[in-house]
Amino acid sequence: MRVLAIGDVHGCLGHLDDLLAWVAPAATDELIFLGDYVDRGPDTRGVLNRLIELKQKRPVVCLRGNHEVMMLEARFGSRSDRKQWLSVGGVQALGSYGPALGVSGTFDDVPGGHWEFLEYELVPYHETDRFIFVHAGVDHDAALDDQPDNMLYWEFLPEAMRHRSGKQVICGHSSQRSGLPKVIPGAVCIDTHAYGGGWLTCLDALSGRYWQVDVIGRKREGRVDYEE
Repeated sequence: MRVLAIGDVHGCLGHLDDLLAWVAPAATDELIFLGDYVDRGPDTRGVLNRLIELKQKRPVVCLRGNHEVMMLEARFGSRSDRKQWLSVGGVQALGSYGPALGVSGTFDDVPGGHWEFLEYELVPYHETDRFIFVHAGVDHDAALDDQPDNMLYWEFLPEAMRHRSGKQVICGHSSQRSGLPKVIPGAVCIDTHAYGGGWLTCLDALSGRYWQVDVIGRKREGRVDYEE
């Protein structure tokens, strides 16, 4: 059994398909996505289709990221909510729903199943006996059920992230432009800047082994050593 976490996909369906084909999650593996499936990359629609298909075939944990939060707020929120979302990747997201290449879609072009997935199928965190999986971060002193939204979805990687439970935190959100996972005391970040020319990362939390693919299909792997 492996406990497989995949970092921020951001509309990069090619990366995701290549990574899943390489890692080949087995039925006995736990599969966890850390959020930010939408925006910035070219194929938000394709990524959401793929995640929905996966969830229909096997157990999958999909966390909520700040970009999912913004997309939902933009749909029914104010003009400033829409402007903010469009400025951080919403333009690319709507573009993937367009009726033709180069023609942008609208909120009405997003299938109902995608809105339902974003609103009802995502969870704020996932906890196992050894690990806490979260999009952005955790407050050391707060129980998981009491974590503030700002910490779960928005907080950038500090110098250390030790939760009071003593469990290792696996997170995304803080894009590592080096393309390598970032290890700090108590946590490891696996957002490795897939949409910006970096790599999409899958980490086996149990062994520390990770696999990465980039936009042109290159593959590489490595291992992280957790800092206590």
